[in-house]
Amino acid sequence: MVAVTVLDPGPWGGKGLPGQDDLPCDDGEPMETSFHHAQGNLLIDSLVYAWNDRHDFYVAGNMFIYFSEHQIKRNDFRGPDVFVVLGTERTPRKSWVTWEEGGKRPDVVFEVISESTESVDRGEKMRLYAAVWRTPFYFIFDPETEQLDGYRLDVDRQAYARAPVDARGDFSVAPMNLKVGLRHSEYRDWNRQFVRWIDLEGNPLPMPHEVVQAARLSEEAERQRAEAERRRADEAMDRIRELEAQLAKSKHE
Repeated sequence: MVAVTVLDPGPWGGKGLPGQDDLPCDDGEPMETSFHHAQGNLLIDSLVYAWNDRHDFYVAGNMFIYFSEHQIKRNDFRGPDVFVVLGTERTPRKSWVTWEEGGKRPDVVFEVISESTESVDRGEKMRLYAAVWRTPFYFIFDPETEQLDGYRLDVDRQAYARAPVDARGDFSVAPMNLKVGLRHSEYRDWNRQFVRWIDLEGNPLPMPHEVVQAARLSEEAERQRAEAERRRADEAMDRIRELEAQLAKSKHE
């Protein structure tokens, strides 16, 4: 945990470091593109859906993260596109304020880059996440090239190293018992590659609409199977009747 000194009494009435109710939680800037928004929501909502019975994690996106007094004084209010914190309480928050969270910082961070943000996401933010936040896993996705880069923290160097991939090209996030990878998905108005949480069998964690769609496909496959079985039974019965008719005719000749 990084030590944080107490601010001089000021706009927070001498309370010391401000909390989430005192700090800005929105810069009023929209996501880069509608795809950025869709990609972030897909990662957040699919994890919440899969871990619906768990309350020991927090996942959010485009939310300010406060981690030092110096940051507040500089008005440097930043947040990743998506982040996950493990071993915490799953309750609503306006912002992630580390001194209200026992010093906890994100365990996993995702950035969806664009031409205007790539240099920051691969430079200043990458150094911050490694050396200050010490976030164990960092993923950068370029939607234009559909390139997903994964990094793991080298604790001794306080810098990121390229993470290895498995045979499918997925990255392991061992503390979550999950992987991260690209899968072609239909979501909102998009039909393309998305970054997805992947289970250990290689399947993406589904969204509710995908569960419904899979159930419908399964029902349709079962209906078609039953219909094919009925046709085969009818055809077999027709053949039996035909043979019986031929046998009856031969007896009368």
